[in-house]
Amino acid sequence: MAKDDIGNSIAWFIAGAATGAALALLYAPKTGKDTRKLLHRTTREGREAVESSGKELMDRGKDLYDRGRKIADDAADLFERGRKLVQH
Repeated sequence: MAKDDIGNSIAWFIAGAATGAALALLYAPKTGKDTRKLLHRTTREGREAVESSGKELMDRGKDLYDRGRKIADDAADLFERGRKLVQH
């Protein structure tokens, strides 16, 4: 469920950035050169934000995987001990 929330947040961020860029183009009282600089900066900032979110998501996924792996290993050990107790 947390992954869905993060994914939705990223999607809404990207949609908001695109809408903001479009509105900036329509209402910008700046020259073409200044507008291109603004678009370049905004695009770069958006890309950096998405990369950061992606890295954070990857780190969380790795942590969850590691915890799940430990739980599975512990469960396998408990199962093996229980099997040995039943056999004796």
